[in-house]
Amino acid sequence: MGKKTLPPEWKSKLHSIVEHKWFTGIIITLILINAVVVGLETYPALYSEYRSFFWTADKILLWIFTIEIALRLLAARTIKHFFKNSWNWFDFLIVAAGHLFVGAYFVTVLRILRVLRVFRAVSVIPSLRKLVDALLMTIPALGNIMLLMGIIFYIFAVIGTMLFQSTAPEYFGSLQLSLLTLFQVVTLESWASDVMRPIFAELPWAWLYFVAFVLVGTFVVFNLFIGVIVNNVEKADHDEKEAENTHEEVKELRKEVKELKELLERQVVNK
Repeated sequence: MGKKTLPPEWKSKLHSIVEHKWFTGIIITLILINAVVVGLETYPALYSEYRSFFWTADKILLWIFTIEIALRLLAARTIKHFFKNSWNWFDFLIVAAGHLFVGAYFVTVLRILRVLRVFRAVSVIPSLRKLVDALLMTIPALGNIMLLMGIIFYIFAVIGTMLFQSTAPEYFGSLQLSLLTLFQVVTLESWASDVMRPIFAELPWAWLYFVAFVLVGTFVVFNLFIGVIVNNVEKADHDEKEAENTHEEVKELRKEVKELKELLERQVVNK
């Protein structure tokens, strides 16, 4: 079964439309309107009074997003080329899910799917897309940092269980409780008043354990996280600038080749 393709000039015009800043701006505005509508639905009194309005607004927005995806699909060189981009997959699946689950018994699922459309702002806004791509690039490095953090957590949890099991069994009564307590400590959420000070009142040297864990677990490891993320954001920005420069160079080269071709054709005609 052969693939149906639009004439190149149609595709070019359609591509210029879907990539135009006004088109992108309209889609972003509709995504924000969708976010507001879904947020208003969380008020039971408001939703019950204007149920038909919310239902109609959702249908209209869904079909607008469907038309947008269809236009982008037609503007692509081929269907395969469209789906090579992971962001296009993301947009397509979110919009398609809205049609597939129509009439489903789980109303909560439908509402969650409508909320997920707000995520499309990430795929539409280039700066957010670049940031997410940079974060995804950090996953391999973050795996090593998570392994290091897991080792640190385990060592301190075992030490904490041995030292404070009898003093504070509600926090260090078992290995799993110690791990949970250390997770609270590493977030710096009420760790001093709720966890450390009751133990410190009975064991004056306990501050050494907690200060050591906060210094290692929070400041050192978290700074590693931040450093890796910042480095990859800068790398993604640099790669994008290089790609833009290469694109400009290719355009200039094509222009020069075209001029050279015209010059040769004129010389041939003059002979």
